[in-house]
Amino acid sequence: MIFVVVVMAELLAFILALISTPSPEGVWKKLGLISLFIQWIALGNVLLLCLGRSWLQGLSPFLAAVGSYGISLLVTLLVSVTALYLIPAEALSLAEGRYGPSDFIIRNLAISAIVSAVALRYFYVQHQWKSNIETEAHARIQALQARIRPHFLFNSMNTIASLTRTNPELAEKAVEDLADLFRASLGQKDKVSLGKELEFTRRYINIEQLRLGNRLTVEWKIDEGVTEQAPVPALLLQPLVENAIYHGIEPQPGGGSVTISIRESDQALSFEISNPLPRAMTSYRRSGNNMAQDNIRQRLKLAYDDTASLHIHKTDAQYIVHFTIPIENSYENTRGR
Repeated sequence: MIFVVVVMAELLAFILALISTPSPEGVWKKLGLISLFIQWIALGNVLLLCLGRSWLQGLSPFLAAVGSYGISLLVTLLVSVTALYLIPAEALSLAEGRYGPSDFIIRNLAISAIVSAVALRYFYVQHQWKSNIETEAHARIQALQARIRPHFLFNSMNTIASLTRTNPELAEKAVEDLADLFRASLGQKDKVSLGKELEFTRRYINIEQLRLGNRLTVEWKIDEGVTEQAPVPALLLQPLVENAIYHGIEPQPGGGSVTISIRESDQALSFEISNPLPRAMTSYRRSGNNMAQDNIRQRLKLAYDDTASLHIHKTDAQYIVHFTIPIENSYENTRGR
């Protein structure tokens, strides 16, 4: 934002220098003086607005706009008066031409009033646009999460239904685990800590373990440097682990192993979920395999834009889902302290 303000101020200085100087020889000299003057006003506005941010946030949008407008005019007045005392008369005459000191101040206030109104309108429109984008992204993330929960419930109820016929005691335990899972998932926000996401995934694996028994093994590979306090999107791992079990382990009579790897490097968290892919299954996949992957890919795009990525690697014997998300700056700063 400071860079945008500086560029806008310099463009204004360039325009004023071109308008007020008929000869090309004096343009650069006048541009330097006007640039210095206008940059002091621009940066002074930024400083006071930042210092008064808490006060402005407590006002209504209209009063905050009026306050910001008043601050801009006040800074212009102070810099103009200071310039009359500090800038030599010869140099000042270049800026004011045949005008007197009072005309110099009035002209600066008039220009500031027009430019400040345009700038405030620009920043307001930009803020509204950004807010609308964030609201839309939040709504889309919630919609994507809402698609995952019924799918997870459907598969979990199928698991419990199969256990009621073969092992009622395990079915009862599965119902308790499912209740705990939904108690946690219904209260989730858009982002949770990595530790909570891992706990949620482990509980789901416990339910599937009750149904598949020794046919399912899960290998966790979490680097020691990975902290479980890092924020991640909610319901990030569980749908992919569910995919790995449903498409990679369940169809095999002998079962198999799902490997979940998590590591931290270059201010990013890398996740990898792999499952065996029997040769008989390489040319056939159950329907719905791509739903969870597309869902996660869209959510990563909404949450992190182009800084997150999801890739699929498929060989004759392995199916691997790999994705990377950045570690948020707010969490990095907290951990540094």
